[in-house]
Amino acid sequence: MNRREALSAVAFLMGTAVIGAEAFLTGCQRSTATDELFSIQDVSLLNEVADTILPTTKSSPGAKAANIGAFIKTMVTDCYQEIDQQTFTAGLKKLQEISQTQFNKAFEDLMPSQKHTLVVSLDREAKNYQQDKAEGQPNHYFTNLKQLTLLGYFTSEPGATLALRYLPVPGRFIGCMPYEPGTKAWAM
Repeated sequence: MNRREALSAVAFLMGTAVIGAEAFLTGCQRSTATDELFSIQDVSLLNEVADTILPTTKSSPGAKAANIGAFIKTMVTDCYQEIDQQTFTAGLKKLQEISQTQFNKAFEDLMPSQKHTLVVSLDREAKNYQQDKAEGQPNHYFTNLKQLTLLGYFTSEPGATLALRYLPVPGRFIGCMPYEPGTKAWAM
């Protein structure tokens, strides 16, 4: 092999490595279809529903303070299968339709008591659905929404530090400690 053939072979190998790497790495790019799954209004709606599930109290902020809507958006977009994503987004639309039908207003514009009434009826509907659903059917959208709200809130900074008792550096382990009624649970 002469020098010209060697350079030609190296150039060919390097060129395919660069082109091949480009084609390989494009598979790692985030899909633009999933970015459009939730609008800014949807995230706002998720915050409102989550804040109805976990409202602000004297001792702790509500779910809206922890921006649970953004957490739910990320979880559904990144972790749910496509069928579950479709069920969830269709459920959000259904929630708004029910709000319009019952109260002639969007969920965000309802009074707190109306929001509570709607959320309680959806929770009842979800429990009935979960009991009667066949194996392999997706969960009710409100069941997923409620679970994500609880997960997001109690793993957020406001939820873990203000709603629960929190020790950043715990002391010694005490296996059996007396329980005082009304005290907060410990953050993990």
